Amino acid sequence: MKLTDLNRDGGIGANSLLLQFGDLRILVDCGLHPKKAGRGATPDLARLHGQRLDLILLTHCHLDHLGSLPVVMREHPDTPVVMSQPSRMLAERMLHNSANVMLRQRDEDDVKDYPLFTHDEIERVARRFTALPFGVAKKFRALKDEIEIILHPAGHVAGAAGVELRHKSRAIFITGDVLFENQRILPGAQFPAGHFDTVIMETTRGTTERVAGRSRAGEMARLVASINDTLDRGGSFLLPVFALGRMQEVLTILHDARKFHRLHDCPIYASGLGLDLADYFDEITRKTRCLQFSKAAIRELKLKPLPRQLKPGEDAKQNALYLVSSGMMVERTPSYTLASGLIGHARNTVGFVGYCDPDTPGGHLLAAQPGDDFLFKTANVKTKVKAKVERFHLSGHADREELLEFAVQTGARSIVLTHGDPPARKWFAEQLAVKAPESKVLDPVPGKEYLV
Repeated sequence: MKLTDLNRDGGIGANSLLLQFGDLRILVDCGLHPKKAGRGATPDLARLHGQRLDLILLTHCHLDHLGSLPVVMREHPDTPVVMSQPSRMLAERMLHNSANVMLRQRDEDDVKDYPLFTHDEIERVARRFTALPFGVAKKFRALKDEIEIILHPAGHVAGAAGVELRHKSRAIFITGDVLFENQRILPGAQFPAGHFDTVIMETTRGTTERVAGRSRAGEMARLVASINDTLDRGGSFLLPVFALGRMQEVLTILHDARKFHRLHDCPIYASGLGLDLADYFDEITRKTRCLQFSKAAIRELKLKPLPRQLKPGEDAKQNALYLVSSGMMVERTPSYTLASGLIGHARNTVGFVGYCDPDTPGGHLLAAQPGDDFLFKTANVKTKVKAKVERFHLSGHADREELLEFAVQTGARSIVLTHGDPPARKWFAEQLAVKAPESKVLDPVPGKEYLV
């Protein structure tokens, strides 16, 4: 098998892998880098120009895996696109949201390349999306070579899939983004045990050490307790959340807590794509049984819409809970604007429940110390950090120890490290050298072709 990482910068960004089995060429994911703009945010698709592409596989619907899909489909109009059933139900909606965001960035930031695709184009390419049920084998042929594909539930987010590939006598497994632990609304990964010749694995949490005694249930309880404590001291609690997955899980956690009288009565404000996706999650629950989510939680929590105009630097003193995007508190988002008014007051709390890139405003706030000056550049606000800033470990990514254990038990001849910052990949490489000394560990250089 030949492998090329098309993510221009490696790390976590415009995730996309080109795999070649004899004369059969497969693209796994085609994402959009969340911290870049224009054509530079796409994978290096120039390597596909003039080349036949036999199949596109989508592991899940987060933007860094999905966001450039219409671009590559435009250039390869006959290539089938395969994904899980839940992803098939979500992908088109996620792409329409991405097109809206690009239109806004074109106007606000003068990004001349945007939008990379239109709403009409999304509707056209979506007709080529094919859903493959979990656990069902399907074969694809090129002129000479044939490959068998089986998707396995990967936890992480609704529809996320690990991909089992079989070519002749060889077996390859791609973890995609994975979580082995059960979430409140989504069972953990159900990966096949036993031998694979090659494992291609994510490494997102390679620098995050497992804390003894910590559990997801315990983190949920700690989150509810922190919200109550904030309300008791007259403050407001800001929860920046990812629209796909984390919003729906947190809504369910809050609904459970309110149902059993463990969450104080207070206004709960929510907005954005995450609420719209709640309808999709409800439908996925009913049609596929891959989820455990009910949109009744929104009604019973009596969610309130955010004010249309949020004023940067202003604490509205609502003694409320805010559940809004973006999860990393990216500039010009509701969580960013709200935080600019909340963090200057000790009565408030900002709580993060998922991965936060160190180079985003959310990452900067997590690294800040009480009393530090904090600049909200695009909001033109500078304030001191007086509010509590908390991290609750409800990530959608596997603990590094669990992922390492999975890779080692496969006895793979080759292990390829993807989707992680350099320190995270380094931890896995060092651990694998000790625990799987017979395995060849590859941390691919972007754009370089490897024989794996």
